[in-house]
Amino acid sequence: MSPYMVRDGTSRFADTKGEVLYHSLDVSSFTEYTVVDAGHLVKIDPAISPNKACLLSCGVSTGVGAAWKTAQVEEGSTVAIFGLGTIGLAVAEGARLCGAARIIGIDVNPTKFEIGKKFGLTDFFNPKETASVSEVINNVTEGGADYCFECVGMSSLVEEAFACCRKGCGKTIVLGLDKPDARLDIGSTDLLNNAKTLSGSLFGGIKAKSDIPALVKWYLDK
Repeated sequence: MSPYMVRDGTSRFADTKGEVLYHSLDVSSFTEYTVVDAGHLVKIDPAISPNKACLLSCGVSTGVGAAWKTAQVEEGSTVAIFGLGTIGLAVAEGARLCGAARIIGIDVNPTKFEIGKKFGLTDFFNPKETASVSEVINNVTEGGADYCFECVGMSSLVEEAFACCRKGCGKTIVLGLDKPDARLDIGSTDLLNNAKTLSGSLFGGIKAKSDIPALVKWYLDK
């Protein structure tokens, strides 16, 4: 959290009492009007409407980018997504675009499956209906998913995702933002001997200047 513009260390936001307002992750985009550093501006095709383009400012780019850029999901692979909000559904779309053969959604809201099918979901599990989601995923995938994405912001779900990540090659990508003091409990043997990868992904690994225009083109060409 910082009140300052990155390049010049000055603030642009204050409340009615003159107190400085802090930026969240240098964005703070939940405002009607804002001041943006020139380095954070991206020129896009004007053919896309603003109410569609705005979705690329965070959630959609983060989810699609996590599958496309961070995990580099391979064709024919299996993906498990914990949390089917905006980011989780965008991960599903990114995995679909990358050619994943099986995309498993995990959410406590059963209505998310029908929504998720539009973005490529092939399977759905509700954590409330099973004692261990990771055990179920390991069983139905015969050894774990190739790629697991945590899109909620709970350390316990990161651990569940990592537990059902395939041994030898599996990747677990963390996208959800937990409390600042949250900690993970992951065995070093599971990380090293089982050759699994655990990675955070800020903004989906997207390079805004080049990748957001590419996402716009994908949308316009669909």
